[in-house]
Formats: sequence, structure tokens, C-alpha cells
Amino acid sequence: VNDPTTYLALRTGASGEPLKVVYSYEVKWDKQDMAWADRWDVYLVGSPDDDIHYFAIVNSLMIVVFLMGAVATIMIRTLRKDIAGYNEMQTLEEAQEETGWKLVHGDVFRPPSFSPMALSVMCGTGIQIGCAVTLVLLCAVAGIVNPMKKGQALSSVIFLYVLSGSVAGYFSSRLYKFCDGKAWKRNTMLTAAAFPGLLVCMFIVLNVFLSFAGAATAVSFWLIIALFLLWIGVSTPLAFVGSYFGFQADKEEVPTKTNQIARFVPEQPFFATIPWSCLFGGILPFGSVCIELFFIMSALWLHQYYYVMGFLLAVLFILASTCCTVSIVMCYLQLCTEDHRWWWKSFMNCAASGFYLLLYSLWFLSSKLQLVGVLPVVVYLTYMTMISLAFSLFCGAVGFYSCFWFTKKIYGAVKVD
Repeated sequence: VNDPTTYLALRTGASGEPLKVVYSYEVKWDKQDMAWADRWDVYLVGSPDDDIHYFAIVNSLMIVVFLMGAVATIMIRTLRKDIAGYNEMQTLEEAQEETGWKLVHGDVFRPPSFSPMALSVMCGTGIQIGCAVTLVLLCAVAGIVNPMKKGQALSSVIFLYVLSGSVAGYFSSRLYKFCDGKAWKRNTMLTAAAFPGLLVCMFIVLNVFLSFAGAATAVSFWLIIALFLLWIGVSTPLAFVGSYFGFQADKEEVPTKTNQIARFVPEQPFFATIPWSCLFGGILPFGSVCIELFFIMSALWLHQYYYVMGFLLAVLFILASTCCTVSIVMCYLQLCTEDHRWWWKSFMNCAASGFYLLLYSLWFLSSKLQLVGVLPVVVYLTYMTMISLAFSLFCGAVGFYSCFWFTKKIYGAVKVD
């Protein structure tokens, strides 16, 4: 069929000159009221992936409903029964025979023995990350940030993260003051510099390798200096402003007094110890977002579009709700075993979700990406490690403050002599 000898030759002129073929086209411009940023919506809205997004939301909501049912059971049935029983104890003999979480009322608000400075810094940074991401998603839903422009979205995250420095300084200083910390300047500097400094160090090392390899993705040294000046000139002063208000505020009030001597902690079952409790506690927050995470990873690494920012905002609130409920349930179970060391566990149990995110990124690398060479793999793993660290800090901070609120509520409802 495709035989050149059977082709129909074009006729030429009388003297054999080649025949000139003139091509033309016509364009008709229609004026539309649609904004320029929304010009691709006709291809994106109504996509078959929308059903999967709805399924992801329903899947996450089912997890949250299940966990909230567990929390409601603890708060309404178990705790009400325990509190009524504790408040009815009249004699000393009855008080001495009490068991369960009320036994540790004199130690539950004892500051952590291991580095309260690090805990306050990590919790403040996690709240800052959550504020920045929430503000970016709200701007995207309102049309201020265009999700199609990935560079604009990334710049918005960095800019709003810097502006949220006062939030981190306030929450970090409040927690550090509750732990009777005195080195408030060091606390503020670490809150402002620890996480951004770690990311900048990782980025500089990666950028050196990219520069030696002559990669187009290498960033100019002056851009790194500009980001450093942005941090020095904006984020750090804002962190000090928030820290000032945090330290000037009254110390957080708790319903019970702390004993001078710490209570002996009995031997715990294996599933209540680190790292097993972290592995159990981190899987549910990650499971609530794993379906939506596939589309985000595809947008980051497979050059696809992610445009449903309303879905992503709902998933963010579902993630926070899951972290709250998981941390409260695990904190209650821990207190029932007479273990009052809930501070770091409440943070680590939910922060372990970042470990599952890192494992998911390894699966995504092996099954979906076809990277050639060592350097692209190093770039991918470096950026996914940064994202996993930010995810861990946010989930851990939400889990910690949920447990702090929970312990104040339950111990404020019982009569303690």
C-alpha cells in the first residue's frame, strides 16, 4: 500500500519548474468573560479523576468518624463512669485503692525530662507549617493563587511560611514557659532557624552536586542568599515578636499540682512503647490522606495538574482531625497504664506519619517513576525527605496540643485532694 512507485505525482509547470503549494488558515476570535487563569477548566472540570477524589474524601471521613466514635465513647461512657467513681470516694482507704489514670494526677503535668526545648521548638514549627499551608490553600480556593503555576504556589508557601514566624514563636514560647524554661532567646532562635536551616543545608548540598553535574535545575547562589536574607530580615524578627507575647502571657494553668518526686512508672506492654506505639499511631493519619497523596505526587513528579484545592483543603482538616483523635485515644490508653510520660509520645505517635510518607515515596519511585542515573534519584529523595519532615512536624504538633487539651479536661473534672 505504501509503495512510492504508486504515488500520484503532482503536475509541474510547462518548463518543469516545481509546483508551488500555498497553505492558509483562518482564525476567528470570540470574546469570552472567562478569566485567563481559568482557560483550562474546560479540560479539567468533570475529569474522571473527580470520582476518585470524592472516594478519597469519603474514605478519610469514615476513618475520622470511626475515631471520633472511639473518642466519644471514652469521653462520654468510660470517663464519666471513672470520674463519678473517683468523686464518690470519701475515705482514705478508698482513695488508696484507686487505679487507672487518676493515679498519675500528680505527675501528668510534670514537664518532660528530655529536652523540653526541642519539644517546644518542634511543636511551634509544626503549627507554623500548618498555618502556612492552610493560608496557601485558602488563597488558592479564593483564586488569589493559581494552582496551575507551580512556581507561584511554591513561592506563596515560602512567603506565607516566613510571615507565620510570629505564630511559631508564640506557641513555642508558651510551651517552653510552661516547662519552666529560662533560655527564651535560644528557644526563639531555634524556633526561627532550626527547620529552615536544616532545609537550607540539605538544599545547598544538593545544589552543589547539581552544579558540578551541569544540571539545568541548579539554583543560583544569589537566590540562596536572597532566601537567607528573607529569613534573617522577616522571619526571625516575627518569631521574636511572637515569642515576646508568648512569654509575657500568663503561664498555662493546669487543674492539678505536680508532686516533687516523680511517680514510678510500671512496666508497659510492648505495643505502648516506642517505636511500636509510633508505628501504630502514624498509620491512621497517613491512611486518611494516602489516596489524595497519589494525585499530589503525580502533580509534583509526573507533570500532571492538580487543581482541586477545595478537596485538598478538606483533606487537610480531615488529617488534623485524625491526628487529634488518634493522639487522644492513645494518650488515654497510656494514662490508664499509669504512664504519665505522654509529652514526647503524643508528639511522636502522630509524627510517625512522615515515616509512612517516606516509605510511600520509595514505592512511588520504584513503581511510577523511570529516573535514569543516580543524580535524579538523589534529587527526588532529598525533596521527599524535606516534605516528610514537614509532614511529621505538623502531625506531631497537632497530636501534642490535642493531648494537652485532653489531659486538662479530664483532670479538671475530678476532685483531687
